Amino acid sequence: MEHKKIAFIGAGNMVKAIVSGLVTDGYPAELIRATAPSMTRRLPLEQNYGISTSDNNVESVSDADIVVLSVKPQMMQEVCAPLQNVNWTGKLIISIAAGIQCSRLSEMLGGQENIVRVMPNTPSQIGLGMSGLFAPACVSQADKDFAADLMSAVGKVCWVEKENQINNIIAAAGSAPAYFFLFMEAMQAEAIAQGFDKQTARLLVEQSALGAAAMVQSNPNTELSTLRENVTSKGGTTAEALRTFNQHQISDIVSKAMQAAVARAQAMEQQF
Repeated sequence: MEHKKIAFIGAGNMVKAIVSGLVTDGYPAELIRATAPSMTRRLPLEQNYGISTSDNNVESVSDADIVVLSVKPQMMQEVCAPLQNVNWTGKLIISIAAGIQCSRLSEMLGGQENIVRVMPNTPSQIGLGMSGLFAPACVSQADKDFAADLMSAVGKVCWVEKENQINNIIAAAGSAPAYFFLFMEAMQAEAIAQGFDKQTARLLVEQSALGAAAMVQSNPNTELSTLRENVTSKGGTTAEALRTFNQHQISDIVSKAMQAAVARAQAMEQQF
């Protein structure tokens, strides 16, 4: 990964995750800066990772090769307004904000078009993220490679060819950890109802989920359906549990939920 000056606008959990991944991988801390109005947000980044921080977005952006916008969508217009007069020549913008298309972000930045849009998810905070990326045709392969390397510091990445597919990334990966957490919550609650204490119920659920995910990863050429079938003896307990899931149309529920996530993402794009 080429070493360039990176300015993170924002200092939340996702920035913390990316900075941690970069520094752990040997990226020079002196080339990284993060900005935020609050010293409470900035100080841990300085102390834990040795990077510099600031409350001056314009100064940080002006001195950077790569600018990572990691602020809430509703704050983006306010954050970008002072940056319109920055000389953007040679700089790459990486946006982690949901719901703001590249064309809209370009307007906010006074016409800057060298933008890569990224949709990460929260497991990035422990280095197990899944990020989808999109870049307009004007973005060079070198800049695309840098964006992919940046997000690879916190997990795995995939590219989409059309920007609207970022909304599908949200449904399949960005929001997905919450789906699994909800399922695990329900399992823990039922295990408790069946007599286990809370800690044991959680252990049973989390270790089973971890093991299942690890088996998927360890068998990349095996279909998910085959892994499921390998656990399911005809007429056994697993078969009966799965019959109950299917009786309640779990596939239809999952489909409708993911479609709802896409629809909400599309609606958000109209707000900003």
